[in-house]
Amino acid sequence: MYLSEIKKVLPTLENVAFQLENGNFVPEHFHVTEVGQITKTFIDCGGVVRHEKTVNFQLWNADDFEHRLKPAKLLHIISLSEEKLGMQDAVIEVEYQSETIGKYDLEFNGTHFILKNKTTACLAADACGIPAAKQPMKLTDLSSSTANSCDPNSGCC
Repeated sequence: MYLSEIKKVLPTLENVAFQLENGNFVPEHFHVTEVGQITKTFIDCGGVVRHEKTVNFQLWNADDFEHRLKPAKLLHIISLSEEKLGMQDAVIEVEYQSETIGKYDLEFNGTHFILKNKTTACLAADACGIPAAKQPMKLTDLSSSTANSCDPNSGCC
């Protein structure tokens, strides 16, 4: 989800709720303690220099159980971030601590925001010798065409 998308969704909501993919909700009393833009410059294992920008939201649970972040307040924090940091529209990445600090992609399901598990991948698979994944095939899918088969009596096998 891009920053521009969340800015369109928030005015339509009464409450802001985040849910993990496993079905658990972030407690209602969470705080958004940071909104920022992260620029990452790195080199992949194939030697290609890459640049990546994301908008970062950090969620935190405190002991103030009566706290509820309203959509207008989050819009205000986003607006301040754009003004003060010159933040650009980019994909949102959410940091949230469960067992450790996790990074999540963000989606909206029409009611609340979903923290989507992120995965790693090799960006230069062709350069580091990782073979392409072969698609599994069922024996019943094999062609019975005689042009691609060998007669056991032909001497070719």
